[in-house]
Amino acid sequence: MIERVLEESRDKMHKAVEAMQRDLASLRTGRARPSLVENIKVDLQGVPTPLNHLATLTAPEPRLIVIQPWDRSMIGAIEKAIMKSDLGLHPASDGRVVRLAVPQLSEERRMELVKVLHKKAEEGRVAMRNVRREAHESLRASERNKEISEDEHKRALESLQKLTDAFISDVDRLATEKEAELLEV
Repeated sequence: MIERVLEESRDKMHKAVEAMQRDLASLRTGRARPSLVENIKVDLQGVPTPLNHLATLTAPEPRLIVIQPWDRSMIGAIEKAIMKSDLGLHPASDGRVVRLAVPQLSEERRMELVKVLHKKAEEGRVAMRNVRREAHESLRASERNKEISEDEHKRALESLQKLTDAFISDVDRLATEKEAELLEV
């Protein structure tokens, strides 16, 4: 019973950390990375489709992303989707590929991105605490129903807290690494 609750909590926390990693990958640094644009939604006949499902994304140079659509007729829709995104990138097309020049970030923009990063990190920590709360309630109900003893309940809560602390430290580590990347000139 206790092992099941702890394992479910571990899985949920692991998924929350993975989701945060995906969110952080979309934060623009001064370097060109395909992950920066891969989840931009392009309108494909009325259906929002991720860009990486429509084209090959590469970063042949440190400040350039090249998008090669599998269907050249999608170039206009891809350019439009990039312009709508909040990345501040301007596409240039030659009819076959779309090129995105990634400019150097200004100090002001870096500070704005750090604030966004801190917000995302806090959301990650809140997600961990929500998983912990759910597990805590489940364990409390098990104790009330006499499925586990009071001592087992206390030991399980200690294990749950250690698990939560470990995942929160992962969130903090990811945020610190991304912040250093954002502030790097």
